[in-house]
Amino acid sequence: MLFSTYTFLLLFLPLTLSGFFLLGRIHWRLSTTWLTGCSLVFYAWWKPDPDQPWTPWFLLLVILSCAGNYLCGDAITKTTGPHKRRGLVTAGVTVNLLLLVYFKYLGVFAVWSHALTQWPQTIPHLIMPLAVSFFTFLQIAFLVDVYRGDKTGYGFGDYLLFVTFFPHLIAGPIVHHRELILQFKPRITRFNPRYLAIGLTVLALGLFKKVILADNLADTATPIFQFAADGTRMLTLGEAWIGALAYTFQIYFDFSGYSDMAIGTSYLFGIKLPLNFASPYKSASMIDFWRRWHMTLSRFLRDYLYIPLGGNRSGLIRRYANLITTMLLGGLWHGAGITFVLWGALHGFYLCINNGWIALREKLGWRPLPRVLAVLITFLAVVFAWVPFRAGNYELSSSGNAKLAWNTTARFYKGMVIPQPGPLWPTLADGNIMKAKRAIRPLLYGMIISFLLPNTQQFLGRFSPHFRTAREPVRLGRRRWWGWRPVPLAAAFIFLLLIIVTLEMDRGSEFIYFQF
Repeated sequence: MLFSTYTFLLLFLPLTLSGFFLLGRIHWRLSTTWLTGCSLVFYAWWKPDPDQPWTPWFLLLVILSCAGNYLCGDAITKTTGPHKRRGLVTAGVTVNLLLLVYFKYLGVFAVWSHALTQWPQTIPHLIMPLAVSFFTFLQIAFLVDVYRGDKTGYGFGDYLLFVTFFPHLIAGPIVHHRELILQFKPRITRFNPRYLAIGLTVLALGLFKKVILADNLADTATPIFQFAADGTRMLTLGEAWIGALAYTFQIYFDFSGYSDMAIGTSYLFGIKLPLNFASPYKSASMIDFWRRWHMTLSRFLRDYLYIPLGGNRSGLIRRYANLITTMLLGGLWHGAGITFVLWGALHGFYLCINNGWIALREKLGWRPLPRVLAVLITFLAVVFAWVPFRAGNYELSSSGNAKLAWNTTARFYKGMVIPQPGPLWPTLADGNIMKAKRAIRPLLYGMIISFLLPNTQQFLGRFSPHFRTAREPVRLGRRRWWGWRPVPLAAAFIFLLLIIVTLEMDRGSEFIYFQF
């Protein structure tokens, strides 16, 4: 079920909220049980093929996965021997990874093997369960945390709700168990009008990002990428850059919008989720970018991959090798495709260059680059890396065409750096003329909002309903005149925003991160 659909906004969410608070008057445990049941319905609503009948298989899979990980975590807690504890956590993590490999990577590996060796003769057609990457990462983090000494002391019902809680289930944020389960207390079942006002505000802002900004940017990016994939002719300089920039802002507003919707929806129930975005395109370095982009994934990769590999504790060469390895695996986590690996390799290379530049600058006593120049360089590097990421869609499709993804990337890069004869603006899209204003207008809106306007957290100020962490790169600062307040004018603004969104919501396009 998509957040940006009438079914969710007008049916599922009101019924879930009503049942949650009504049952809370009887006992708070009835509320959390109701919320768990609704979360499972939310997950089960999705069908991989709309033309096929509904099947309980994927719902059963996520429940069994939760049960197995909970029992493994409980066994680790009760075991005192270090070797047995290490064996249990190793077995639990291995099973999770095998589950992920089977559903997400086996089909692609079979395609590669068939292309190289003609084996296997038939390619297995595996349907990837919705959000398998996200709920697998959640549970790996849970097992490792328990092994490191985190106390659990809660029942399976709380654990099942932690994993399947519908606001974060499909595409994050990636939450630590202690951050969420400790909030499952009687107080959340007491209706709070302020929570409702703040939650609806963040939800509306997220919907606006997705429906108005991301989906309109997709109308520019998708036909240009498809034109590059078709290979009718080379892209001109303008076509390549407009397509790359359009996708750069599309994926930001799509995923940032989802994260806002997740945080806002969760806060309607009095539950806070961690921040996932903090104006990443305003970053002055790649290190800063990964502190602002998909912040919970960055935290996971740092805590459960980079640091266990040795981090920066084993010398310069090992540090850079760890950075490259972490980002390569981060790219592979996004998708089993060569272009996703290229995206991860580019970001690993960027981080090595960034760290090397800082060391050289400090050694020679050079001043930092002017911030405007640093932001521009960082942004252009990010744009270049998004090209293979977007082209990877062709490898994730049912055809699994790695060559097509690679060729699309190559054509884009050639068009971006080698001017080709032809018109500056995009001219072909779905066989029709793409007018310059149709291609440029949403791009300009995206640039203005990303670079010049405050983000959601700054707009909400002290009312922002996310976790406060010491590592947040953006401080909320003092109250501004344009900041949100629980006053009638703010209510009217949000109501107007929701009206605009609902008038444009008939397309119901999926979120980009649904495929991961």
